[in-house]
Amino acid sequence: MKNHLELKRARDWLQDQNGHLEREVARRMQQNELIKDVSTHALALLAEKRDNETGNHLTRTQAYVSALCGHLATHPRFASALQEPMRTLIVKAAPLHDIGKVGIPDAVLLKPARLTPDEFEIMKTHAQIGADALSEAMAHVTQPHDFGPAHAADDGALRFLQVAGEIAQSHHEKWDGTGYPSGLAGNAIPVSARLMALADVYDALTCKRHYKQAFSLDKVEQIIREGRGTHFDPDVADAYFALRDQFQTFATSFADHQASHDHT
Repeated sequence: MKNHLELKRARDWLQDQNGHLEREVARRMQQNELIKDVSTHALALLAEKRDNETGNHLTRTQAYVSALCGHLATHPRFASALQEPMRTLIVKAAPLHDIGKVGIPDAVLLKPARLTPDEFEIMKTHAQIGADALSEAMAHVTQPHDFGPAHAADDGALRFLQVAGEIAQSHHEKWDGTGYPSGLAGNAIPVSARLMALADVYDALTCKRHYKQAFSLDKVEQIIREGRGTHFDPDVADAYFALRDQFQTFATSFADHQASHDHT
């Protein structure tokens, strides 16, 4: 009887310890995710603040991408690409789409008017600059350093950086292959970037900039219709029209309170 009681006490103690460890692991994982989210948004804001953005551009475009992900998650063409955890990674990486703007000269980035053709060519390099920076970050965390061995980066962290790099590099590509920086066309453009392309253009058209007024919703939707199958993946454009009320709600809820400028 004594042995049985001691065995039970030992089992209870182990059960309590296992429960504590599980809760601690869950707490630390949640804490790490929070730190990653805050760091990601802080980096994105640094790029946007250089461009005189209020930061609401990031919130709006992330909301648009999230809505598109949710709507297309069961679509035959997108279901495999938008399963979890990929769907969450795309939404979380969306704010980094213009991180490459930190490498654009002030004379171009801060110009309070339309860019000349030569200036626009310089502006276009932000897509590759952002992709290269994220690629270098990915390489950095897997290589040994003077202060210690290679970091043990998990697959989730590397996949996040990869998705962020895809979005940064390819969100200005167009369905018909006339975009930049690589001239990708059709399904060669990553799904994440196709979603970001529509979200970014919608936001640029609906918001006031120093060099233009906000377009009317009718004009915005005319541009999206005309861009269906040329600028935008046709199914992504169709998803917008199914979600147009949600987009308008997000645009109103996260509206800017002062004018800013952007060069899409």
